[in-house]
Amino acid sequence: MNGRERFAAAGNAETRPARFVWNRRMRTLVSGLAGFVLLLALIAGSALLPAYALDTNLAARSLSPDWRHLFGTDWLGRDMFIRTIKGLSLSIGVGLIASGISVVIALILGIASATMGRWMDSIVTWLVDLFLGIPHMVAIILIAVVFGGGAKGIIIGIAVTHWTSLARIVRAEVMQLRSSHFVQISRHFGRSKWWVATRHILPHLLPQILVGGILMFPHAILHEAAVTFLGFGLSPHQPAIGVILSESMQHLASGMWWLAFFPGLCLLALVRAFDIIGNNLRLLIDPHKAHE
Repeated sequence: MNGRERFAAAGNAETRPARFVWNRRMRTLVSGLAGFVLLLALIAGSALLPAYALDTNLAARSLSPDWRHLFGTDWLGRDMFIRTIKGLSLSIGVGLIASGISVVIALILGIASATMGRWMDSIVTWLVDLFLGIPHMVAIILIAVVFGGGAKGIIIGIAVTHWTSLARIVRAEVMQLRSSHFVQISRHFGRSKWWVATRHILPHLLPQILVGGILMFPHAILHEAAVTFLGFGLSPHQPAIGVILSESMQHLASGMWWLAFFPGLCLLALVRAFDIIGNNLRLLIDPHKAHE
């Protein structure tokens, strides 16, 4: 290849459009936006649906799925699509509140364990081992019953039992940050502990807190549905997913398969979607895997 040909090849390479790379960063961005839109759609759809949409209609009872009733109707003629949207909205509300409280608990105990001496570290470690040694379902049911059941009991039960893993991560991160150079320099310059905590430590904890909260959210929804299914969660008068699945067990033998299939499928799809978002976001903050 002579000089003129090499020059022409170089010019073609420069004018060639850049190839679009569908890496983890793009997947995380798209999945995060899709999850946010899904949450807004479910919450808005539940709020816009009128109250009489859940009224009984004996003339339309036990109908299989069709264009008028996408998920069919139950034995009282209630539209299962509307009940599923309402139930998912309830589960989202419980999951958001419970996971938010659990994140705050993990943040407080994790920082306290790493900064307040061995006695506090021993107490937090004992609490972590205690809650990890008890099955989540058993602990949630016991706590929910103690607090009277309902939405309050299930939220407290989920929040108190889901903070352990995130607290360990926060503790390890804070202990690493305490020995870092920029924290030591700030202390030598006379900065207060509050200034160091708010300007140096807390900003570095935000990615772990965000990922931990997103990963905690689907687990909270699943545990709420499971405890409600067993009869220890939300009131049976509410259109919760656990209530819908529990009631459908009495009618599956008569061939009304849609009563459990569509609500269960929607619940699993919602949980799986946010589990994927959380895992992608967790890998995204890892500098070795962010551009895969």
